[in-house]
Amino acid sequence: MSPARYAVLRLVTAVRRRTRRWAASPPALDVIAALSCFSLMVLDVPGLAGDDNSLTGLTATLVLGAGAATLVLRRRAPWVPYAVALVLLGWLHELTLIQFALYSLGRFRGRAAGVLATVGYVAVAYALFNLPGWPERSADSLSSFLSLVVPIGVLAAGVGIAAYRHDLVRELAAQRARTAVLKAVQDERISVARDVHDLVGRELTVLTVRAEVLAVRARGGSYEKDFDELAETARRAHQMLNDTIVHRADERTATPGLDGLAALAAEGMAMGSPVVVEVADAAYGLSPLRQAAVYRVVQECLTNAAKHAPGERVTVAISLDGAQLRVVVRNPLPVAEPLTEPVSSGTGTLSMRERVAAMGGTLTAGQRDGAYEVVAALPAGRRPAAG
Repeated sequence: MSPARYAVLRLVTAVRRRTRRWAASPPALDVIAALSCFSLMVLDVPGLAGDDNSLTGLTATLVLGAGAATLVLRRRAPWVPYAVALVLLGWLHELTLIQFALYSLGRFRGRAAGVLATVGYVAVAYALFNLPGWPERSADSLSSFLSLVVPIGVLAAGVGIAAYRHDLVRELAAQRARTAVLKAVQDERISVARDVHDLVGRELTVLTVRAEVLAVRARGGSYEKDFDELAETARRAHQMLNDTIVHRADERTATPGLDGLAALAAEGMAMGSPVVVEVADAAYGLSPLRQAAVYRVVQECLTNAAKHAPGERVTVAISLDGAQLRVVVRNPLPVAEPLTEPVSSGTGTLSMRERVAAMGGTLTAGQRDGAYEVVAALPAGRRPAAG
């Protein structure tokens, strides 16, 4: 293929692409609407050069073309083609442009504008009918005249309003879809961040402890300072990990910590199950990630208690035993079966166990001494440094 032919083909392809893109754009649709309206009005040109006006076929065509051209403003200024349509209605008895104008008002300005424009159109048409200059052939009576004018306006505006509402519904659906996608992405990021924190944080903790042990063993030796620096570096890395993943999380999606247990207890009371929460003061020094894990465990336990033992007292005890965090949730077994079968997927306990196991802990759940007891034990970890 010669360079000249190749250049021509590229030019043709580019022109086609741009034309196709422009044809689907709103300005192109406005131009098409104007041309469609003009094509319909041209059919009336032979009758417009009658005794009721001084236009010829050429001038009538020009006037109608200018009126139809105002439809290119139907999105930005739909009242302009509406006003021009009323002028053509009184001057040339032309009803085509008013249909496009009323549709445009309903489509791009909504129901209020469409109804107002329709009422104005009918009022103007009624006033024009009573003018002595209007020809008698326009209608034999007022009822026959309005039976022609009113349906045209109502139908055109109604179709436009329906299209406007359809556009709103479609935009709302699109917005909901975008929101769902963003939420899914955000949830996935939070999940990945927690997994990273659990895995990397645990390894950093092991590294810190190991470095501290080696530093103690090397006391008085030439490597004591090196091991101390290594332990401090690991601690700072762990704190930075907490700060990046936990402290900077979106507050709207971040899981509450121990401070949120009071709200859970209030929710349990609202569901008819008294809840007593006991939290060791030292537990508030846990990292935000561990507090979030405790919150989720307690939340699931209270939900299960409300479903399977409604009305029974639930006790929640959170304590620290050295480097071990312990969460115990108990509720008496119900005296009688619930009146209705509880709605349950059966995966709540498994989810709690996986969350605790991911942080190096264990969780047991079952009946004990006439009560249902959930016990979660996991490493307490280290509290991130402030600020």
